[in-house]
Order: sequence, then C-alpha cells, then structure tokens
Amino acid sequence: MRAWAWLVTVVAVLAARLRSGDPERGDVPGWVMITVMTAALVLAILVPFREAIVAAVTNALASVTNGG
Repeated sequence: MRAWAWLVTVVAVLAARLRSGDPERGDVPGWVMITVMTAALVLAILVPFREAIVAAVTNALASVTNGG
C-alpha cells in the first residue's frame, strides 16, 4: 500500500511539472537540431578545404612564433 501511495505521488508531481509550462525548460529538440546542423556544416566545410585550412593555420602560427 505504501508503494502505491509513493507511485501516485510521484506521478502527480511529474504531471504537475509537465503542465506548469516552466519557461526554464527550454526547447530540447530545437537545440539538438541546431547542434546536428552545426556539426554537418563544419564537416561540409572541413572535408573539401582541409588542406587549405591546415596551411592557413600553420602559416598563422609560424608568423606568430617567428615574430612576423
């Protein structure tokens, strides 16, 4: 009987949280979509231009470490 009361209480609390419309809850599916699309965009840019990006970063680091 005690387990049944605990289960009913937990379900009631969860239902109240879902109904409350908490503004801090966020939009999880939207953030997941943004993250996946950003990763796809990075890969789409990185794959064809990998050599150019590596050369640019190497040149930039070399110019900073060599003083000009």
